[in-house]
Amino acid sequence: MEGRIYTGIGNGTQLDSKVVQTFQKSFVQVQDILDQNRLLINEINQNHESKIPDNLSRNVGLIRELNNNIRRVVDLYADLSSNFSRSMEASSEGESAGTLKSDGKSSEKRIRSG
Repeated sequence: MEGRIYTGIGNGTQLDSKVVQTFQKSFVQVQDILDQNRLLINEINQNHESKIPDNLSRNVGLIRELNNNIRRVVDLYADLSSNFSRSMEASSEGESAGTLKSDGKSSEKRIRSG
């Protein structure tokens, strides 16, 4: 898979497999956090409905954890956005003289007009 190029982002842009792997890793991290948030929200709701003082005070910590998880998701999406922008800029810079694969070899790309 090393040096493999992916195409078809809509405008024919090519992405290196390392870039794709990085995106996939980030999306998996986001999904894991969102799954954890779903469990936290369910527990918070159950504690709230029980109206038991200990459960209600436990919600304070659960809500803090939920807020921290939301911050982590926002940070991951910000990193994804930044990485995607950089990869698109690098890809568009490579269009005029061909693109470079991760193994350093050039891959000429023909751009059609119209």
